[in-house]
Amino acid sequence: MKSPIAVVVLAAGAGTRMKSALPKVLHPLANRPMLAHVLANAAALKPSRIVGVIAPGATEVAKAFAPHPTAVQSKPLGTGHAARAALAVLKGHDGPVLVVFGDAPLVTTASLQKLVAACRKAGAAVGVLGFVARDPTPYGRLIVRQGELVKIVESKDADATERAVDFCNSGVMCIDGKLIASLLGAIRDDNVKREFYLTDAVHLAREAGHKAIAVAGEEAEFQGINSRAELAVAEQALQQRLRAAAMAGGVTMTDPGTVWLSADTKFATDVTIGPNVRFGLGVSVGEGTVIKAFCDIEGVRIGKGALIGPFARIRPGSEVADDVHIGNFVELKATRMARGAKANHLAYLGDADIGAGSNIGAGTIAVNYDGYGKHRTIIGPDVFIGSNSSLVAPVKVGKGANVTAGSVVTEDVPPDAVAFGRARQVTKKRRATALRAKLRDRAAAAKKAAAARSDKT
Repeated sequence: MKSPIAVVVLAAGAGTRMKSALPKVLHPLANRPMLAHVLANAAALKPSRIVGVIAPGATEVAKAFAPHPTAVQSKPLGTGHAARAALAVLKGHDGPVLVVFGDAPLVTTASLQKLVAACRKAGAAVGVLGFVARDPTPYGRLIVRQGELVKIVESKDADATERAVDFCNSGVMCIDGKLIASLLGAIRDDNVKREFYLTDAVHLAREAGHKAIAVAGEEAEFQGINSRAELAVAEQALQQRLRAAAMAGGVTMTDPGTVWLSADTKFATDVTIGPNVRFGLGVSVGEGTVIKAFCDIEGVRIGKGALIGPFARIRPGSEVADDVHIGNFVELKATRMARGAKANHLAYLGDADIGAGSNIGAGTIAVNYDGYGKHRTIIGPDVFIGSNSSLVAPVKVGKGANVTAGSVVTEDVPPDAVAFGRARQVTKKRRATALRAKLRDRAAAAKKAAAARSDKT
């Protein structure tokens, strides 16, 4: 039986180049902290434990690791020193230990599995994920001979032959749990920076008679994030990955580069998405739904065959059932729309329940806030709400009722009733010509007065 895996996530970096009060690993990618992506990829390996290494006082980062334990790196003395901080939590673990970085969220579970499998097959004490770099200049080189990793050479320390190598170090390592304490304990800080480098585990393992190997991955996975510019590059890369996965799963995107997804966005098959659509966290979309251009959607479950947009906004807490239509410039907030309900134009529906088959006219507002609290509007099935109506919550409109256009509804409307809530129209015959003359004279007088004031100045 294979021994279980443990994962150590190094997340003690200060992230000063981010110029932010927010810890670097908590900056979002696809609307989730980059650390959450790392933890999700690690958790998919089903490890026996995940350990976070954090800086002193990093309470927000510790909360982001929960329920996983954390260890504190007392001083920023290098990656080897950081990994050593996790040893107490790893005590008793003798399987492979993956060491990954909290600011490298694009490393996939598949690559981590590949590294562990290769180490197990080769019986290696240390394994390193590497990549062929388009520009290897800034990276440490992986020197491989006869299938074994001989050493890792930092770019500044490489000779001409080593600088010609384009197989580079990602920093991700797999270390035999039975040897990790001795290897990390043997790392010394006899270098210019007086730091303990995790990369030294390679030559230390070989000096002790153990094998080290390197496993190739894709360069795109190993983008570290140290600045806002690099965060933006990583966002683009992750979005491309999410879009590709959605389209492979049966989603049509007419302009994929303008569709922005969250890490947890879920689509059924035959969903169609127009250009310039943003999905926040907590969205699932049912089969055959069409989402037109310029929609903003967050925190909603959308059923089958719905038609959304263009220019619709759906805010958290909403539910959209099968065959619902939500049209241009319609906003939902914490609103449930039952099967076949429609709001096709220019409406705000906040804290509302819209019954099956009901039609909400253009300009309708569910007046949910009274300055002190939020209240719900409940509309039964097969109700017609006329254009430019205001429904002042808390209020109920019964099944099959009709609210006439321009109404302000402040009382419950019984089922099958017609509700009028507007002022009576007054018509004065043959008065329009006189009204226009009066308005014209008023405008001329105002213009003449303005000219007089201008002459005096």
